[in-house]
Amino acid sequence: MADKLKVAVVGATGVAGQQFLASLPNHPKFEVAKLAASERSAGKKYVQAITDEKGSVNWFCDEQLSEQYRGMLVEDASKMKVNDVDLVFTAVESDAAKQLEPIYAKEKPVISTASAFRYEDDVPIFIPGVNMEHDELIGVQQKKRGWKGFVTPIPNCTTTGLVIALKPLYDAFGIQRVLMTSMQAMSGAGRSPGVKGLDILDNLIPFIPKEEEKVEIETQKILGKIAGGKITPADFRVSATCTRAAVMDGHTEAAYVSLKKKASVEETKKKMREFGKEFTALKLPSSPKNLITITEDPFRPQPRLDRNAEGGMTTTVGRLRKDNALENGVKFVLVSHNTKMGAAKGAMLVAEYLEKKGKI
Repeated sequence: MADKLKVAVVGATGVAGQQFLASLPNHPKFEVAKLAASERSAGKKYVQAITDEKGSVNWFCDEQLSEQYRGMLVEDASKMKVNDVDLVFTAVESDAAKQLEPIYAKEKPVISTASAFRYEDDVPIFIPGVNMEHDELIGVQQKKRGWKGFVTPIPNCTTTGLVIALKPLYDAFGIQRVLMTSMQAMSGAGRSPGVKGLDILDNLIPFIPKEEEKVEIETQKILGKIAGGKITPADFRVSATCTRAAVMDGHTEAAYVSLKKKASVEETKKKMREFGKEFTALKLPSSPKNLITITEDPFRPQPRLDRNAEGGMTTTVGRLRKDNALENGVKFVLVSHNTKMGAAKGAMLVAEYLEKKGKI
């Protein structure tokens, strides 16, 4: 077997960075060669960098911390050299990403979970199996910016499940408008500042700053058409209400979709079940067998029961039914794992695809 690609994980001590480290051990394509974080973690062994002053090891993933990472030295992300790696995964806040990612991208590909470059005209926002043809923008970006590498962010985790569910409907029937209300997991807020336990207990927070705008803009860009090195956004409106619920992992979303062409519930289910087969046939290491899983149980999907289906990489759709308030309306509930397909594992799957296509 060919040598594995050497990767750096930037933001490795945070919740999103830890998700990369939870998924990368024994990966057939990627080998972690560098870990980087803020200056205060630099020079420490990884396990020391995530241990607080009371001696508690703040590892937040369900999977155990791999022994191969515990003793690795953490580098200062602002000083890290990328000449000896093939790929950089970044899991940092947007402000830091805005500064760091262009430095890395001058030399190497950067797959990002941050929003810093999502809305730039020459930057694709990839969702596995949905819009991989947008990889045409990589060459445009490199030429425009003079980079040898590139930056390709994944979308907001709330956008991910919604767009995966919408894509087969958009392709088959067209879409006039989408209304969506989310009930999002606490892990989507991270640990700092996160959500205070006493605020969310016995409660639901009805507002997440900047979340609704992200979902609306990203959905149109991801489902847009690319031609001549430019994306024309999808021509339908999206209205989102995003809330935070007392759930650890897994975003639940109720979607109401007005189609351009009339379609029965069974026709919409059929298109969803068939969706993404060409992509999943590639059998990439992190890929699910099904990008969408349809449940007929009227009490599903539920985050606790469905978020980890297919390793957290499938979007589970249920309660798919006709909506009489919208023209050609259908409505459904979905659950998507926000820290797996919606974050690190989704970014890894994008990287796996780009490597297979010779972009990395």
